[in-house]
Amino acid sequence: MNLLITGKNSYIGQSVEAWIQSHHPDWRIDTIDTRDGKWLEHDFAPYDVVFHVAGIAHANAKEDQRDLYYAVNTDLTIDIANHAKATGVKQFIFMSSAIVYTSSELEKGRITYDTVPKSDDPYGDSKIQAEAGILPLQDDTFNVVVLRPPMVYGKGSKGNYPRLAKLAQQTPFFPHYENRRSMIHIENLAEFIRLMIVNEEAGIFWPQNKEYVNTSDMVATIARFHGHRLHRNRLFNPFIQLVEQQTLVNKLFGNLYYEMEMSDYDKGDYRVNDFETSIAKTEAE
Repeated sequence: MNLLITGKNSYIGQSVEAWIQSHHPDWRIDTIDTRDGKWLEHDFAPYDVVFHVAGIAHANAKEDQRDLYYAVNTDLTIDIANHAKATGVKQFIFMSSAIVYTSSELEKGRITYDTVPKSDDPYGDSKIQAEAGILPLQDDTFNVVVLRPPMVYGKGSKGNYPRLAKLAQQTPFFPHYENRRSMIHIENLAEFIRLMIVNEEAGIFWPQNKEYVNTSDMVATIARFHGHRLHRNRLFNPFIQLVEQQTLVNKLFGNLYYEMEMSDYDKGDYRVNDFETSIAKTEAE
């Protein structure tokens, strides 16, 4: 099997490369940089699969960067997918995101099979438009896989998780607030991608951990791992409920989760780490 990963220095790309190489040492795995059109100089013909993870990360999308989001996350994705198909690649795996469901109209943060992707910012919408551009390329000789994972975390990850982990080791108090979040550990995601390749899959998939995550429980678990005493209380819960729709508070304490049946996969168990194990692996020195 010959695999090409776009996004040479990306966290997910590097993690998936290492995971698959450890399971299939005989596979050829190459990575390329997609900046400045350099990918056009690379011959795609030898590859069976392209895993496209390159793109603008999920920083707070600004309206003045709208054109850049669509150029990189939408147009580049479609161009690479078309090029892959034209050169005989058999499978194209696109790293989309649960961000496609971040519309303010989402009811109570619950996502089902029937939930129509809709996003209020350029990042999310650029992913939606990319999906719309590549899914029609599916045919008998070219399989298109769209992955919509929730928040990805693991050793060396970026984004909200490391900030929360740092807080968990420092703060003496944290709200005891009930919420529900879908998340996925990097090794669970990497195994899912490996299974997508091995099973020659096509379609849209929603991988997640086998357990939902409560923010308060996660912070307590991280604090406990580091031997830090953390007291949780419900004193601030009325205030959180009052301002829950504000962006920062919603990211911490709002609900955003897939119905678990959406993430079931009957051709292999990709959930190699349960939540407790995943936190231990992430926080280990």
